[in-house]
Amino acid sequence: MSATWYECKVKYRKLDEASGTQKVKTAPFLVDAISYTEAESRITQEMAAYLPDSEEIKITNIKVANYAEIHPFENTDRWFKSRVSLIAYDEESGKERKTSLYLLVQANDVKEAFDNTVSTMKDTMGEYTIPAIAESPIEDVFPYFSGEEGDLERLEEFTRVKDSVPVDNSENEELAMADSLTGEEE
Repeated sequence: MSATWYECKVKYRKLDEASGTQKVKTAPFLVDAISYTEAESRITQEMAAYLPDSEEIKITNIKVANYAEIHPFENTDRWFKSRVSLIAYDEESGKERKTSLYLLVQANDVKEAFDNTVSTMKDTMGEYTIPAIAESPIEDVFPYFSGEEGDLERLEEFTRVKDSVPVDNSENEELAMADSLTGEEE
């Protein structure tokens, strides 16, 4: 069964670290749920973990998000919306048809989002293009897990990957060259 993602806009008070004052912030969050009612309940429950007991939240909007898949990656801190066009050839008319789908991919910048989208699509049998990637305003993603043993492990892995801290991924050119030369010799 595929997930239905709901984008919930939440208004809440957040401590501004720069000035030390409380500021009202409205931010979108993504929740996996089966109905608007469950999405409202889940976002309220998830936000309670982030805020002090005395703070209240106001849910200003809930809508169905149009993401086909959500892909967290380690050591990243922002979400990007990748538009992927799947290319199919209609043999009868001889024309090319494109079907677009949207992926939410975690990355540190647009280039990394492109690379992560390509790695996500690597097992795709058909042809595809990536016509657009843009940073998403989504603050956080809350998937649904039933609490069964296998789901608990998936939840822990998803949370670990999603919450990992960015690191410097600059490539050592000498090691990269040695790796590429080793691959050619085999």
